[in-house]
Amino acid sequence: MSRWLLRVVGALLMASALALALSRAPDLPVQGLVARWAPPPSDFIDLHGQLVHVRDEGPRSDPSPIVLIHGTSASLHTWQGWSAALRAQRRVITFDLPAFGLTGPFSGRYAQSTYRGDDFARFVLDLLDALGVSRAVLGGNSFGGEVAWRVASLAPQRVERLILVDAAGYPFEPQSVPIGFQLARVPLLNRLTEWLLPRGVVESSVRAVYGDPSKVTSALVDRYFELTLREGNRRALVRRFQAMQVDSESFSDNRERVRALKMPVLVLWGGRDRLIPPATARLFQADLPAAKVVIFDKLGHVPQEEDAAATMAAVGPFVGLVP
Repeated sequence: MSRWLLRVVGALLMASALALALSRAPDLPVQGLVARWAPPPSDFIDLHGQLVHVRDEGPRSDPSPIVLIHGTSASLHTWQGWSAALRAQRRVITFDLPAFGLTGPFSGRYAQSTYRGDDFARFVLDLLDALGVSRAVLGGNSFGGEVAWRVASLAPQRVERLILVDAAGYPFEPQSVPIGFQLARVPLLNRLTEWLLPRGVVESSVRAVYGDPSKVTSALVDRYFELTLREGNRRALVRRFQAMQVDSESFSDNRERVRALKMPVLVLWGGRDRLIPPATARLFQADLPAAKVVIFDKLGHVPQEEDAAATMAAVGPFVGLVP
């Protein structure tokens, strides 16, 4: 082997070693993340041994609080725009689901959870009990939307109204899947991502779910990246995707459960959603003929985060906000 080739191989090996070193991303202890991502009004509730990150805002006299559930790899922060618009008149409760945000993997009583959809729905019902909420307006985005309709199916008497934002639950053909989700689904490779996770992978994933990727700021990527690194979250995400494959076998049952819902429903969708395309909104409309459907042509998979004001214009009248 010539000296020139040896130098090239050596340079490539050094570059590879440097790339691996820069990509190394060990778990971050939750205590170190709290100061930055859980300022007031954040609080933590011990729910049967699971420490849950919660924000409970607005008047406690509200007889039917608005409870909002985030989607996969997101956190309660995705609802900050809605909370700001609602809390003057309505009690608004947001929280990090297990496996995500500062709540982290299922633990305590829930440690044996299979990470299936109904496991999360039962968890939400337990959280409502702990917060003294007997009846609520329930909203959710993406997987959070699926959890919301599952709660409404399991306990319809406890859900006054339902808001589904780019909600999961039906079969769909994605036009684009965030690379972070792709990696979490690949055996062996998903274990590697527990130790190596370039920030660029998270940035690419967030940009993929926005209708206008130019709205994705460095601060926004920091939030998603650091909360992904919360200890245990990446391993829990793998378990969630494994459970999702099992849940997908019950799509026909899901459809019957949705059709049985009787409460008023508002369906919101980003017209540029490439993960769960807008055609899915029409499936919900077909199964819930009385539901109101609003499509936001320029928004993506997380319209409540991408443009809180535009989406709140549809939500306000639905939940009785006084202008």
